[in-house]
Amino acid sequence: MPASKSPVIETRGLRKVFRDFWRRPTVEAVKGLDLTINDGEVFGLLGPNGSGKSTTIKMLLGLLRPTAGTIRVLDSAPDDTHAKACIGYLPEVSHLHTFLTPRETLMYYASLFGLSRAQAVQRTRELLAMVDLEHAADRAVGGFSKGMARRVGLAQALVNAPRLLILDEPTSGLDPIGSREVKDLVCALAKGGVTVLMTSHLLADVEDVCDRVAILDRGVLCAEGKIADLLRQPDAVRFEVEGLDEPDAAAVRAELEARTGRRVRQEYPAMSLERYFLQVVAQDGQQRTFAMAPFLGATLSAPETDPTPTSNSLPMT
Repeated sequence: MPASKSPVIETRGLRKVFRDFWRRPTVEAVKGLDLTINDGEVFGLLGPNGSGKSTTIKMLLGLLRPTAGTIRVLDSAPDDTHAKACIGYLPEVSHLHTFLTPRETLMYYASLFGLSRAQAVQRTRELLAMVDLEHAADRAVGGFSKGMARRVGLAQALVNAPRLLILDEPTSGLDPIGSREVKDLVCALAKGGVTVLMTSHLLADVEDVCDRVAILDRGVLCAEGKIADLLRQPDAVRFEVEGLDEPDAAAVRAELEARTGRRVRQEYPAMSLERYFLQVVAQDGQQRTFAMAPFLGATLSAPETDPTPTSNSLPMT
């Protein structure tokens, strides 16, 4: 991960209290939040409904003013226009103009960022290919499925080649193939130096792509760290041996139980349902290569469909 002189996002003591018409406090949505997100990192912001995720994102974007605390985004205040020009944002619900086509939508947003017509045409072409919407580029968005509209929203968030990309439920409405493609795209963006902050209720998606996560509950930061560190179970050890037949596995299990005096559970590892689905629907010998735009600096292929090796797994508890 490339080093950065300062974090891309940093909050200290961040609070947000909502008040009623008479200025009486009603809800403290965020309570003293300290977050640091580094350059080139994919960071997951997790929590149940009402945990403060959306409020935090709105404060980072300068859409809400904090009640207390400090925020630095790209080494600037959240309302700094130069910093905002380097941020891409995909909200949970993409409010697209239903009468426009994807091509017209992207051309419109490119003009808002000051791109020349030639640049806008090129950028639009790249983004339509990247999100696999070339075949529907000139159809009105109003007739799109939720998944197709999500692809338009994702392309819109990338129009300005952002340094920081904020994604709110990016795989919502997508089928397993589309979800896998979006996750691969997020990984490619991070490899190209883009910092990604994402929220998702699909924890498997977060586990697939995020370097670190923070878990909020009722506005309080409950846990933060690398996923591997947070999920590690220090009181259990797991061994994997390929090609071990049942009699040998039973002998190993019996030996471990005799030596440790503890019960040893034997199980066979399985692929995830997502990977199995992708393997079933994939055509033999074909891979999808993503048409990554040159400014993203990466090209990515869909996951291979190699079979899972036969192995025995012996977790010792």
